Amino acid sequence: MTTDIPTAAPSRSIAARIGRIAFLVVAGLLVIATAAAFFVVWTIQRSFPQTTGDIPLAGLTSEVTVQRDARGVPTITAQNSQDLFYAQGFVHAQDRFFEMDFRRHVTSGRVAEMFGESQVATDAFLRTLGWRVVAEQEVAAMDETTLGYYQAYADGVNAYLADRSGAELSLEYAVLGMQNPDYAPEPWVPADSVAWLKAMAWDLRGNVESETERALLAATVDSDTISQIYPEYPFDRNPVIVPTLSVLPLAASGESAAGGGGSAVAAVTWTEATDVIEAVSLLVGDAGEGIGSNSWVVSGELTDTGMPLLANDPHLGASLPSVWYQIQLRCETATTDCPFDLAGFSFAGLPSIVIGHNGTVAWGFTNLTTDVTDLYIEKVDGDSYWRDGALTPLEVREETISVAGGDDIPLTIRSTVHGPIISGLTDDFTTIAEDPQLVPTQPSAPDAAGSAPPVVGPPDASAEALSGEYAVSLRWTALDPGTTAVALFALGTATTFDEFRAAASGFDVPAQNLIYADTAGNIGYQAPGRLPVRGAGDGWVPQPGWLSAYDWTGYIPFEELPASYNPSEGYIVTANNAIVTDDYAYFLSRDWDAGYRAGRIVDLLEQAIAEGSVTADDMRRIQMDSEMWIGTRFVEALDGVPIDRPEVEQAIELLRAWDAQNDASSPAAAYANVLWSRLAQNLFSERENPLPTTGQARMFTVVSALLDEPTASLWTNESIGVDGRNAMLALSAEQAYDELVSLQGDAPALWNWGSLHAITLTHQTLGTSGIAPIEMLFNRGPYPVSGGSSVVNATGWSLGESYATTTVPSMRMVIDLSDFDASTWNHLTGASGHAFHPHYTDQTEAWTKGEQSPWPFSPEAVTKATVDTLTLLPAS
Repeated sequence: MTTDIPTAAPSRSIAARIGRIAFLVVAGLLVIATAAAFFVVWTIQRSFPQTTGDIPLAGLTSEVTVQRDARGVPTITAQNSQDLFYAQGFVHAQDRFFEMDFRRHVTSGRVAEMFGESQVATDAFLRTLGWRVVAEQEVAAMDETTLGYYQAYADGVNAYLADRSGAELSLEYAVLGMQNPDYAPEPWVPADSVAWLKAMAWDLRGNVESETERALLAATVDSDTISQIYPEYPFDRNPVIVPTLSVLPLAASGESAAGGGGSAVAAVTWTEATDVIEAVSLLVGDAGEGIGSNSWVVSGELTDTGMPLLANDPHLGASLPSVWYQIQLRCETATTDCPFDLAGFSFAGLPSIVIGHNGTVAWGFTNLTTDVTDLYIEKVDGDSYWRDGALTPLEVREETISVAGGDDIPLTIRSTVHGPIISGLTDDFTTIAEDPQLVPTQPSAPDAAGSAPPVVGPPDASAEALSGEYAVSLRWTALDPGTTAVALFALGTATTFDEFRAAASGFDVPAQNLIYADTAGNIGYQAPGRLPVRGAGDGWVPQPGWLSAYDWTGYIPFEELPASYNPSEGYIVTANNAIVTDDYAYFLSRDWDAGYRAGRIVDLLEQAIAEGSVTADDMRRIQMDSEMWIGTRFVEALDGVPIDRPEVEQAIELLRAWDAQNDASSPAAAYANVLWSRLAQNLFSERENPLPTTGQARMFTVVSALLDEPTASLWTNESIGVDGRNAMLALSAEQAYDELVSLQGDAPALWNWGSLHAITLTHQTLGTSGIAPIEMLFNRGPYPVSGGSSVVNATGWSLGESYATTTVPSMRMVIDLSDFDASTWNHLTGASGHAFHPHYTDQTEAWTKGEQSPWPFSPEAVTKATVDTLTLLPAS
């Protein structure tokens, strides 16, 4: 028997076959990869909006033109108001529908329907607040004309949804379908639009966090220390918005936009947050460090054109896409029935615009920062609560939370006369209810009988004698039906200050500073809003709910709210600072922003005026000013402080040559901010009983005062072994050096603030999914950023947590009343909400540098800037 032994040639044949197989495998993989790539590209691009050609739409009555410029910003021109807002709804949905759909689930407390069980606690909190319930009440109260606008907008959104589903709407739905395959968007309704105003009110809600902090501190800290770390507004250093009140009775011909009879125009996150409030902040916006805004207006008497200039940059939580959507809305021929000629910033999901200008008037907003929220300690016994010695039935409603992939969860919501009971839903409010400490406070007004109610202290014998347990309820102006959703249209059609004020009288929530300019050369200011008048106490700390003496007694009459018209100074500056001095007839707040931004803006305006006149370039430069006020004090404070390490002294030398500007490239700014963080934490956080470090503007005031008091008790901190100001400063300087070395190396000249303070644009849901490939699809950055907390260029960061930018000037605009086409604008991301679309983040680089783009307004300028034209046609 012969055994064949393979020779070399067959071996080469086997190798060749293996090579061919390997080639085929690789080729197959390449084909699969190519097909997958094409599939991904097709999946991504199939939801991109059509921006040229014609689209027939059922429900339109006439032709509508949508012109888009190089940044994808649309100008919509229609022949009647219904078609105008119909088209706006369609275009918003083209670019941002997932954002709109997600927002309405947030405002309805229905996020678990999209993202499952992790969002149940958040839904329970939002359902308890009842935003959607209030929005539906506001829709039911609308006049016929305004309701028609909202319905037309909803019809436009639904026209976009009519023949699209899943990934045809956006890439997010393709990803969501992997977790929740049964999910499909519902038709849009007017209440979906109105409810978003409640979310914005929450984002700008005022002092409820500070009130909560003070209530919790009362258990471990004496009242003098609480007063020290929550100081009064520094009136001697920083300005107020309206130093001299204008007596401006509402014109008899201008009815309030709140009137119900007539037309307003005629007059995922998939990961659980550690706390429910944090979760809501992730979904809606964070009323934390950096939330606020700048705005100012300058009279033509002080400008180079002889006409007013108006600047605005609202500070909100960073989001992707940006909260704002740039748009222009124009009636082809202005008539009584179609009076709109608007340009500015809208919210996707809401008709009309919020901030901008029409053909005559420009306006801007900043947060009023008045106290419109109060916490009440309630005495609850079963299904009742105590009021003036008698039991009163709780208002109870039952709801059901639907959970994707899980069982429905029943929810019982209880409310008192003050509002919903929120203890049991969040750790902080529950802690307050378990051990209420009513900090002593003087009453701000006598009771109905004319005698002052008793000073409040820890629950007294009368409270202890009441049966039941303590609970915490929330009184908030946004939980009462209002008229802001109506007033938006009246603001957009105002042509005089009287008409503007009439519209503002209906803009009740969120409470905003409104600045004004018109083409006749006038400038003005109006504080609108529903601002409470309190009985006893001032809302600085939780009030006893069982005594009606502490209830709100009404609202400040609109005619008595602060206003200013063509002031002698020639300019008006608002930056969340105190509106008026303490001799104003009504209590507004004790929690103003400390006013460093406002003071700096005033200083820079005065410098420009002294040099001759204010220009639009001056306005844009001021918006990007990054002077860190507390940083200017470090050099003086560190003089004479013994520093043992020469390398730390080298870092301190950076500060001595620093201009105090938090520029992105600045090594000194990096060191100054890290030093500030270390100093503040050593003073307040690193203690046996930590003190809050929220609100860096407030902390500037506190620490500045301490620097002038070297023997103050707060300079001693046994937890870190420090006794005295010099020891505290030396330790903080050394720690700051060591921290920066660990982050950016041991060459101080190579340090920079921008990368330390960078912003990563994070998708509002899938960007925090915890699944890296998905996050890579939707997130962008990081981008180096200048600015900082409590500076004019207000890129806020969380002291003690991270230097990364979390809150931002969400948009910047400068409006030139001499020529609207000379105005400029920019916002954080771009027009599109579609990942990988050219306009997803095409404005971000310019935003980081403070570069604004031309803002064409006249038909001629719009046509010249147009790169795409889409025609919407009535379906035959």
